[in-house]
Amino acid sequence: MLNQQITPSSIIERNETGLFITGTRISLYDIMDFAIAKYPAKFIANMLNLSQEQVQAALEYIDTHQAEVESEYQSILTEASELQAYWQEQNRELNERVAKLPAPVGQEAAWQKLQAQKAKKLVSK
Repeated sequence: MLNQQITPSSIIERNETGLFITGTRISLYDIMDFAIAKYPAKFIANMLNLSQEQVQAALEYIDTHQAEVESEYQSILTEASELQAYWQEQNRELNERVAKLPAPVGQEAAWQKLQAQKAKKLVSK
């Protein structure tokens, strides 16, 4: 692996999709999700298959341009939430039909366990 120096050009803006680490499909907003959760840079690098230098460059960029990046990040979170709500409504009827299907033959125990986990998840929300 080449020992490349990380520069401000390590972060690029792609059309209307936002800021990304050069040469990857990893956005700064992916990094922010981990950073907000207080994960260390080494963990972030391992989870996203990045070098620690790439993660450090992203974190430095976020820190330097905090107001701009935070504003874009909030916009992306809002848009993602709206898209999720839209598709939940679009698929509501289908999901209701699927929920009423019987357990596959021979997999009744696994089906019951899955249904219990789903119910538990709904209660915790």
